[in-house]
Amino acid sequence: MKVPFLDLSLQHRALREPALAALTATYDATRFCLGKDVEDFEHNFASTLGYPRVLGMNSGTSPLHVACMIAGFGPGDEVIAPSFTFISTVWGLDYVGATPVFADVEAGTFNLDPAKLAVAITPKTKGIIVVHLFGQPARMDEIMAIARQHKLFVIEDCAQAVGARYQGTPVGLFGDAATFSFYPTKNLGGCGEGGAFVAQDEAIHTRARHIRVHGSDRRYYHDIVGGNFRMDGFQGALLNVKLPHLAAWTARRRAIAGRYLAGIKLAEARLPDQPGYGQSVFHQFTIRHPQRDALREHLTKHEVGTDLIYPVPLHLQKCYAVLGYGPGSFPVAEKAAATCVSLPIFPELTDAQVDHVIAGINSF
Repeated sequence: MKVPFLDLSLQHRALREPALAALTATYDATRFCLGKDVEDFEHNFASTLGYPRVLGMNSGTSPLHVACMIAGFGPGDEVIAPSFTFISTVWGLDYVGATPVFADVEAGTFNLDPAKLAVAITPKTKGIIVVHLFGQPARMDEIMAIARQHKLFVIEDCAQAVGARYQGTPVGLFGDAATFSFYPTKNLGGCGEGGAFVAQDEAIHTRARHIRVHGSDRRYYHDIVGGNFRMDGFQGALLNVKLPHLAAWTARRRAIAGRYLAGIKLAEARLPDQPGYGQSVFHQFTIRHPQRDALREHLTKHEVGTDLIYPVPLHLQKCYAVLGYGPGSFPVAEKAAATCVSLPIFPELTDAQVDHVIAGINSF
């Protein structure tokens, strides 16, 4: 039995007719940049997931950049972020001239460790970027307590956590700004790039809305420096087609994860922790094993697709060599990068396929 790591064609084949109908309507109405389709999606996303207001943007990286602009981060400022994440988490800091300061993560959740966050703060620290990695909420109570104590601007990177909750509250409603990604592989993925910006504070939301369109609220009048971060109409139309299915897709991801958690019995395999404070949406199901590469080769022979997410922590990336970190700086992140392997977990997987993955792992 063949089990791919991910097969987007299954989801898109099932939604082909309504998706093409939505695209045709957008095309015929020439609603190409922002417009009704994006406005409808912003409203639907907010009301479905529990956010006061939403701004659609052109990628998951863009709202992170916008959040850094609104926070006022700049040269000489330090902003703390986990080392074990996708690199776009911190690109916005470089774009505004601020310095990323990395901190280690928890071994069980791969999220920012509040204890390591606390000791990383210096007089230059101006903010924190929290990532709800793989769909598992970070420890927001502890992180926000530290942030309030030091008056730090908090950005929640929810790219992989659409629909996740911390203590019953949707992720993204704890910090000063939150960001989402609709890259095709995400739990709610478009057919191209897309993202969203969320802020409870109306002034922050308004500023982000102006920045999104060249710093303008009125055509050809620019009160602030902005950029071009607009979501295109086609992505808004497609995401409107997909959004009503998100709850069912999330339930299926959780069912698959439950099957993995109950069925994987391989010695020395560490499964992801499931702390009671958070409801994960399982963007990834990532396990660790000291013989990760051999395990992955074994699964390939059993026709099971896997992926390495992420094989190099940020502090060891060549582009950040200038920051002076080296091997041993963040041992938990480094061990995760060296021992993690992500298993297939997408809604269209059958129980038989999931059981085949489990059997392959247990036979290693």
